[in-house]
Amino acid sequence: MKRWKFLLVFNFLFAFYSSVFAQNQKKPQNSCFPVFPSDKLIEYECHRIQKGETLESLFGENYEAILRFNRIDRRHVWPGKHLKAPRDLESIKDFHGGLPKNLEKAKNYPKYTLINLKEQFLGAYEFGELQFFLPITSGRKGHFMPKGIFKVLGRDKNHRSSLYKIEKTNIPYPMTWAIKFYVDKKGTAFWIHGRDLPGYPDSHGCIGLYDEEMQKKYYGFPKKPKLNDAKKFYFWLFPGSENDEKPMDFPKNGPVIPIEITDAI
Repeated sequence: MKRWKFLLVFNFLFAFYSSVFAQNQKKPQNSCFPVFPSDKLIEYECHRIQKGETLESLFGENYEAILRFNRIDRRHVWPGKHLKAPRDLESIKDFHGGLPKNLEKAKNYPKYTLINLKEQFLGAYEFGELQFFLPITSGRKGHFMPKGIFKVLGRDKNHRSSLYKIEKTNIPYPMTWAIKFYVDKKGTAFWIHGRDLPGYPDSHGCIGLYDEEMQKKYYGFPKKPKLNDAKKFYFWLFPGSENDEKPMDFPKNGPVIPIEITDAI
């Protein structure tokens, strides 16, 4: 009888842990997944980062283009991580995530922002002409992600989250160079701001952009910050605001600066 009970418990535990292992295997554990629609236009291999390898040693001065193509930041690249490595690095130097270079509906606006969730890319337009393009991270599965055409409601370059903290600390999560574009019925505001980019949608509903200066301050890495798309986008929208430290809400009848968020390809 004891032997029968032992075998029963053993089989149960074996089946349980096998199921857990199988579920974990199904989850995307590397930044080669997900594959975004425009990625398929580029021939690439999935390279697993080896111990001792760095982005610079692998890709030289093209490492920034690799990061942008993978929608990932340097803090999330470590040994064992997988990256999409194009066979021809020149093919991604101007990679813009499939965003149109000319946007007809934006032609009457001095500034118009288009965010494509399926591509995880943001495009900045002036009178319909694409000026620059930035990788993003957006709302993860299970979190509300506003979609539609919004307008800039306010700005706060030193904003902090009132809901979330830096992991393993009591420090409110820094939402640097923040641009408010939506407020829900509960009064929760949604922003475009600086944060981590892990290579896939991972926010609670905001739009995240590179800010390596913030990462160095709070995480100690990278040692030499270079990428700060959040700051670039902020000053593109608000030129001449370098000395404005206080947060600002815009009047309802103020100028319309459109921000379009879509999952259409």
